[in-house]
Amino acid sequence: MTPGLQHPPTVVQRPGMPSGARMPHQGAPMGPPGSPYMGSPAVRPGLAPAGMEPARKRAAPPPGQSQAQSQGQPVPTAPARSRSAKRRKMADKILPQRIRELVPESQAYMDLLAFERKLDQTIMRKRVDIQEALKRPMKQKRKLRLYISNTFNPAKPDAEDSDGSIASWELRVEGKLLDDPSKQKRKFSSFFKSLVIELDKDLYGPDNHLVEWHRTPTTQETDGFQVKRPGDLSVRCTLLLMLDYQPPQFKLDPRLARLLGLHTQSRSAIVQALWQYVKTNRLQDSHDKEYINGDKYFQQIFDCPRLKFSEIPQRLTALLLPPDPIVINHVISVDPSDQKKTACYDIDVEVEEPLKGQMSSFLLSTANQQEISALDSKIHETIESINQLKIQRDFMLSFSRDPKGYIQDLLCSQSRDLKVMTDVAGNPEEERRAEFYHQPWSQEAVSRYFYCKIQQRRQELEQSLVVRNT
Repeated sequence: MTPGLQHPPTVVQRPGMPSGARMPHQGAPMGPPGSPYMGSPAVRPGLAPAGMEPARKRAAPPPGQSQAQSQGQPVPTAPARSRSAKRRKMADKILPQRIRELVPESQAYMDLLAFERKLDQTIMRKRVDIQEALKRPMKQKRKLRLYISNTFNPAKPDAEDSDGSIASWELRVEGKLLDDPSKQKRKFSSFFKSLVIELDKDLYGPDNHLVEWHRTPTTQETDGFQVKRPGDLSVRCTLLLMLDYQPPQFKLDPRLARLLGLHTQSRSAIVQALWQYVKTNRLQDSHDKEYINGDKYFQQIFDCPRLKFSEIPQRLTALLLPPDPIVINHVISVDPSDQKKTACYDIDVEVEEPLKGQMSSFLLSTANQQEISALDSKIHETIESINQLKIQRDFMLSFSRDPKGYIQDLLCSQSRDLKVMTDVAGNPEEERRAEFYHQPWSQEAVSRYFYCKIQQRRQELEQSLVVRNT
């Protein structure tokens, strides 16, 4: 073999094999004593054994498969990659200490970076506070003005249709929210859960004296209600309006209402007021905090001297009643002089806080985020260019001081990098000379190489015979 001739693509390892891995005696079946030579690809002379340094010798992953997948390690998901990229970008914003020493003015940039970090933390904390605030109901009391009016249509004997020949009246129930700053006006019916108009039973009988409207999941909101009936006499009517409370509210049992000083409230507010009563009167058991020792009023309401606080919500169900409706008595007049009169009533209602919509829009806004991301990208590009200029400057300075020594160091560094990248463990300069392959281990290596080839060929023939016989 002449110097510089390329060695075979697969040859066995050089001397240094484990004990017992010797050539078999003449006439004995040829075979390696150890498993490292069975079916495993042979390595070049001078390379480390595959079983000794697994971190240095690894098979190249197939196309489309990452190195982490080929080693059985979990591959990071998209969110994990985004988080690592974010951390990397935050680190890329920092100027190295050497550059700050060269350019003292860059300390102003580092001060701005520290201020930005504090500002980001403050904004993030405020966003969390807003998210928590949005989970709680944000209501404010407003005035809903209710307008009740009616018109009377006298009978016309010469009318062509039957409706005009019979006297009738029409009742209108409308309303609007006073001082409503929101741009989208709420419909009048959206404030109510149900509306019942009870007419005079003596005039319209027991089957036709009620007019009812109840909210359903498919209800279309309206600005008012109209009721039209035949008649030429004044009619007494009663309007029963049930407000649509969100969250739902309940009327307390009279005894519990006197105890807590509440009349109609939500379930959570009632439980909170009850807990406040327990703490104020020190009814909680001092030995077992889970239990409440009731006073005489507590025992009368819950009908037991002692109970767990976790049982109170269940026991409250029997003490909570539907809230009372708003009752309005009205007279539908057929007198022509009363036609233009309108009755007005102000009702207290709870509406959503306008600030809640602004808070939601703030959380959903992405315009500022996009602008900040674009500015961050520019900062990263600038910092990267500064680092590149710093590397070029160091290169030029080192080369200007000692050109010869710097070139030698550069070549040595590149040689080490090449050795790491190609994963070569050995002495390539020695391996490329012919004397390296005339050493005592070469004949055994050739024998083992041919043995592996024979075994491989034998397996192929056995498989082909098995397929042919089947």
